[in-house]
Amino acid sequence: MKSIFPIFVLPLFFAFFSCQNNQIIAQPTPLTTGPETGSIVVAGGGRLGDDILLKFIELAGGMETPLIVIPTAAGNHNYNQDVGVASDFRRLGAQNVQVIHTNDPDIANSPTFTQPLENAGGVWFGGGRQWRLVDAYGGTRSEELFRAVLDRGGAIGGSSAGATIQGSYLARGDTKNNQIMMGDHEEGFGFIKNIAIDQHVLARNRQFDLFTILDKRPELLGIGLDEGTAIIVQGDTFEVMGASYVLIYDQSFWSSEGSDSKQLPPAERSFYFLREGDRYDMKQRKTIE
Repeated sequence: MKSIFPIFVLPLFFAFFSCQNNQIIAQPTPLTTGPETGSIVVAGGGRLGDDILLKFIELAGGMETPLIVIPTAAGNHNYNQDVGVASDFRRLGAQNVQVIHTNDPDIANSPTFTQPLENAGGVWFGGGRQWRLVDAYGGTRSEELFRAVLDRGGAIGGSSAGATIQGSYLARGDTKNNQIMMGDHEEGFGFIKNIAIDQHVLARNRQFDLFTILDKRPELLGIGLDEGTAIIVQGDTFEVMGASYVLIYDQSFWSSEGSDSKQLPPAERSFYFLREGDRYDMKQRKTIE
């Protein structure tokens, strides 16, 4: 008798079970979840529109709230107070913007360095190489205080490397080459759990690169952001802002015009696009109509 299960369903079916003491035990897929409190702005690199930056300032608490900019991913030894997005925040009216940086985790663990984070309403991570943020701040008091910003209802944001670092799996985390998707650094800060985030996706023709990770880690939700585009994450859902697209890798397909008549690739090779105003439920892994 011919099997009633499509071939591509079988690996997913068996992935949910394991055998222990001759008993079959269900293994649920880990849920992709955002912060319980606070907001996250994840941007795909390139030039961001003022609307995205103003949204971050609003979510952080407004023009007078303390904003911290961390440019460490760029790889320099020192930065001035006008580096990168810090000058944009001031141009837009933010009154209390401070750039902090170190490459030394011992300094990142010190009370003197972390003092500006104590009352920050928002923290923004700049672009470069995301592993530098792990090496400098991972496991330190600074990382604890990043999370505290969300705990008190503030905002964490970042673009390019500053986007990828916010996921639990660190895509392009190799110290040798940014084309290596699964490298010598594989753990991000995990402000969003069970997710891999890529950036510059369409501008650099990276739309197939996340499959390198998802083939080996199929439980992860994959998100690819193009330049000039961001997702605004609150709780377990997000909304798209910006000029281009966000790519969703959740082993399904969605289209506003329907997909019943489309010839689609296998689920494990599928992705689809969301644009400004579209909303997505990461926990349920489906668009919000």
